[in-house]
Amino acid sequence: MAAVPPYVFRPMAAADLPIIKHWLALPHVREWWGDPADQYSLVSGDLDEPAMDQFIVSVGRDDFGYIQCYDLTAWNSGLGEHPAGTCGIDQFIGEPDMIDAGHGSAFIRAFVDDRLAQGAPRIVTDPDPENPRAIRAYEKAGFEKVRLVDTPDGIALLMVRDA
Repeated sequence: MAAVPPYVFRPMAAADLPIIKHWLALPHVREWWGDPADQYSLVSGDLDEPAMDQFIVSVGRDDFGYIQCYDLTAWNSGLGEHPAGTCGIDQFIGEPDMIDAGHGSAFIRAFVDDRLAQGAPRIVTDPDPENPRAIRAYEKAGFEKVRLVDTPDGIALLMVRDA
């Protein structure tokens, strides 16, 4: 088995917004994240949100993705009751040549392992139930399917990983 590359999670800054805007407009991201202009407005607006941590994901010197981690109690997520300190995550791989190479599940696992080691009791995510690539990546990263939930963005599959 190949060694897992070391992923770097660099806090996102305003200087990263052009690449985020580019990635959100790519078909493979737009398919699941929706309208690029709307999503860009949300992502860029969260730069100063204290309950949201945003990161650019890289391997080596190459930035290839985005992950956000938020305090679940700060958002009207529709994801139900969870232990205090539970975090929610959302992510995407922006660079098309990094898809289908095992990076999604690997960087999600690395990020979540770190958050759990820092004391988060649970990490949740809510992929579209029609997105088998995301569901498979989350399962490979240790998440378990829980149930369908009705969120402000529509029906989603609640997935959980406990410490």
